[in-house]
Amino acid sequence: METTSRAGAGAPAGRTPARGGSAPPGASGVRRPVDGYLQASFPWYGLDDAFTGRRWLMQVGAAADGTVEHGSTGHGTEPNLRSGRPDRTAPPSDAQRFSVVVTVASRPVRRSADGTGVLEATSVSSAAWLAGAGLLSYTWPDRMERALRQHWLDQQTALAWELADHLDEDPWSTLSLPVDGVSTDFRYRESEYGWVLAGSAEGGGVHIGAYGRGMSAYGMGFSAIGDIAAYSG
Repeated sequence: METTSRAGAGAPAGRTPARGGSAPPGASGVRRPVDGYLQASFPWYGLDDAFTGRRWLMQVGAAADGTVEHGSTGHGTEPNLRSGRPDRTAPPSDAQRFSVVVTVASRPVRRSADGTGVLEATSVSSAAWLAGAGLLSYTWPDRMERALRQHWLDQQTALAWELADHLDEDPWSTLSLPVDGVSTDFRYRESEYGWVLAGSAEGGGVHIGAYGRGMSAYGMGFSAIGDIAAYSG
């Protein structure tokens, strides 16, 4: 897992988050949320057809040269990203029911875009880190003094990073779920804020992470998305 930076919840170390609205060369000035996803060279994953609820796009992350490296798709009730300002229209965190699937391109060790360094290979740990940081960004405690909030986030993000690097230890366990119809072992953990899991798609060239709250991970299944544009922006 890359170790050059931990900035940006939901973005792996060494990555710069990029909104999904990045338009391809030659496109009109109108940017659509799906455009960034369409630039990826790898398949996107989401919950399989057993899930019949709402599906929505989140964002993609790209390398310095613009290559799409990862992205997330949401399922269920879309949570509001915490801004530090009260949102009276948002449901309380304990009433949220959602799951997010993170797709990370499988990459070998490679040179950085500017040629000045080396980027580590992506792995299941990369997906676990993205999922853990993503869960934190949506589920930090509702009633927390502003002075304590950043300290808590920093502390919990560092913990998510540490846990992602030790997938064979507690509190991780093994959970077998279908990916494209094939039973696949994931590393899985729960906390008071929700659950996180991570694994790899067999032959898919990607690592899969997921996190959620209010929706059980048990019984879920994942599949490659045939038409990413079918997800609402």
